[in-house]
Amino acid sequence: MKVGGQRRQAAMIFILITVFIDVLGIGIIIPILPELIKEFAGGSTAQAGRWFGVLASTYALTQFICAPLLGSLSDRVGRRPVILISLFGLGVDYIIMGFAPTLGWLFAGRLIAGVMGASITTANAYIADVSAPEDRARNFGLIGVAFGLGFIFGPALGGILGGIDLRLPFFVSAGLALVNWLYGFFVLPESLPPEKRGSFSWAKANPVGSLYVLGSYPLVAGLTMVFVFVVLAQRGLETVWVLYTGHKFGWDEQMNGFSLMLVGLMATIVQGGLVRPIVGWLGERRAILYGLVTAVITYLGYGLATAGWMLFAFIVFGSIGGVAGPAIQSLVAGAVPSEDQGKVQGGITSLMSLTSILAPLIFTAGLFSYFTSESAPIELPGAPFLLGALMYALALWSLLRLFRRMPG
Repeated sequence: MKVGGQRRQAAMIFILITVFIDVLGIGIIIPILPELIKEFAGGSTAQAGRWFGVLASTYALTQFICAPLLGSLSDRVGRRPVILISLFGLGVDYIIMGFAPTLGWLFAGRLIAGVMGASITTANAYIADVSAPEDRARNFGLIGVAFGLGFIFGPALGGILGGIDLRLPFFVSAGLALVNWLYGFFVLPESLPPEKRGSFSWAKANPVGSLYVLGSYPLVAGLTMVFVFVVLAQRGLETVWVLYTGHKFGWDEQMNGFSLMLVGLMATIVQGGLVRPIVGWLGERRAILYGLVTAVITYLGYGLATAGWMLFAFIVFGSIGGVAGPAIQSLVAGAVPSEDQGKVQGGITSLMSLTSILAPLIFTAGLFSYFTSESAPIELPGAPFLLGALMYALALWSLLRLFRRMPG
């Protein structure tokens, strides 16, 4: 069925709502999932850190495998069935997690969430199908706005709901997903007509093969190492934040929700309004360097903070470092011809998924769990952030070497 006119507009609205609800659901459970795991772990912060790290890696691994798989499947059977099945499955999954009686059930829920949450890949494909060339960039920009808004409101809502009952955020997320599925069932047309569909191929659905293309371009290969250090530090922060603030400063679900809301708000302000003028003023290379220096200072501040209010100050200060990511992406895009842009971006996406698997194991299950346990020589709950500062410092060192070798 061809999408046109009012149905195209309704479909776009639905896709934007889908992305918003996907991210909102993730954001809602961020402040409360570590606390629920802590209950299952008998109240031990060290044990909760270990299990939360493994749980986060399980989710990331499932997305790494399933994102290209669902994308290829949607090329064969169409976008509509994949998106609707994913939404329904996500709603059922949140219900399972809300009633989960044991840690094992939570793991089962995160596996299902990893599969169904990979539907964002199909949502992006839907946008490409229904967008005219002159509207494509704007429409993908709207996806970014929906993503940012979901992460602003999700943690705040999760903190408020979790303060009432730790299970309540899961049921609210389930209701949102199922209402959106019902809405989509009646209004979402298929965007990929049968004559444009391809055959399903396991080779095309392979998440590993896309990594090899990154080494084809010297500048991209060098920036890849920088990207690995940066994303590892960022993913480490995301997985350890709630456990760290609760352990060191006694923050509850509401405080964690509002702190994460501030992270999302500042990221939206920087990404939406400051990246372009800052990069235009400094240039891509200097913007990356200044962004990395800011990140090193910020992570040291997180790890060494002696009062909770300091974290809010460093969130605001550190948000300026967010210009580094888009500037790196811009350098990559400028170094690659148009016919290889998709392959390179796919490789970067796979790389992000891989670091999302490793970071929780290193930062949360490893460092945080060890330095809050009785076997540690000293109690140092900020150790993951100090490692994050080191990661950013290594990224800065790698970048300086790369720019000396390949001056722009």
